[in-house]
Amino acid sequence: MSKVQIGIKENLLNFILLVVTNFFVGSMVGLERTLLPIIGEEDFGLVSTSAALSFIISFGFSKAIVNYFAGAIADRFGRRKVLLIGWGVGLLVPLMVIFASSWWMIVVANIFLGINQGLTWSMTVNMKIDLAKPTQRGLAVGFNEFAGYTGVAVMAAVSGFVATSYSNRPEPFYIGIGIVVIGFILSLIVKDTESHIKLQASSSNKNPAVSAIEVFKNTTFKDKNLSTLTFSGLSTNLKDGMAWGLFPIFFASVGLNLAQIGLLVAIYPASWGLFQLFTGVLSDKIGRKGLIVGGMWLQAISLWMILVVNEYSLWIVAAVLLGLGTAMVYPTLQASISDVADPSWRASSMGVYRFWRDSGYAFGALFAGVLTDLLNVNWAIGLVAFLPLSAGILAAVRLRETLPTLAKGN
Repeated sequence: MSKVQIGIKENLLNFILLVVTNFFVGSMVGLERTLLPIIGEEDFGLVSTSAALSFIISFGFSKAIVNYFAGAIADRFGRRKVLLIGWGVGLLVPLMVIFASSWWMIVVANIFLGINQGLTWSMTVNMKIDLAKPTQRGLAVGFNEFAGYTGVAVMAAVSGFVATSYSNRPEPFYIGIGIVVIGFILSLIVKDTESHIKLQASSSNKNPAVSAIEVFKNTTFKDKNLSTLTFSGLSTNLKDGMAWGLFPIFFASVGLNLAQIGLLVAIYPASWGLFQLFTGVLSDKIGRKGLIVGGMWLQAISLWMILVVNEYSLWIVAAVLLGLGTAMVYPTLQASISDVADPSWRASSMGVYRFWRDSGYAFGALFAGVLTDLLNVNWAIGLVAFLPLSAGILAAVRLRETLPTLAKGN
């Protein structure tokens, strides 16, 4: 049996397999990104924006809850088993959307999508962190999120073009069945990282005896670093839940066609994914805090820019900047959580962080729907932008640098 080693280069094949796997994990979300808000209005006649965005609420809460338990379960039973279960659940999603005869079936399908994402995405990121050295965590998370959000972007664009050529359903969702099959096969090939976790835990100088309740408290409010990171994550995904639900509606209201909307909706996660290749590794070099603070503020500015401009080319620029702002924080927040948490309870802490972060999808869709119904879509987008702005201010004041090579000087 070969000696277990920590490092991306030392585990390159398994690392690459996990990167490719997460491309298909993200593709599951991308299939819905362009179409479901429009399907709600056109296929099911939903007038209320709150009702139309109920699928994001069901997705966000189910993914958040599963994230929490996935980390704890994975710490006990292994990452790979949880990854395979996630793909099994994912098969239900395209099938339910294809055969849905009423909106509640779409909502239930997105509960299963949340379970699928909570299990699969959580495991791919945790397994990459298991393989990486402490100074490679930003790089590891960056590659994971790059692959996932590239998948989101590619399938958001593809689904829009397929729907334009054929129909909103069922043709785009046939692709989803193939995605699940490929993801499951890749996950069978991936090697578990249990031995890497044990090696890291044995060399840790921290006290691993932390209960699940204590991990939850520390990550949510007790530990200044962990709780500040968690609020930034929640704010980021609250903004994304709003964007997911309202961007197609907003751009349709200004007269863009489905193919144009699909491209705009895809550019945001595409830039988000692409820039993470650089922001993740950059955080390993210059530290976490500056990227987090600047990224939160750039998200807010980009949302306001979308409302102010009135040209397609400028909307593209705003979407790219929104993706850049999100990319500055997304891998950095998870790498920072990994800096603080002990290897023995790291997946559990990451699960708590991802629980709050991904509940942002649901809160974002809920707030966006209510604000749009009470005011209008422009006001909803503009008001939601204040949350990432405030999270950036909080991080600037409260967060200490967590990168191991820099944190010693704090």
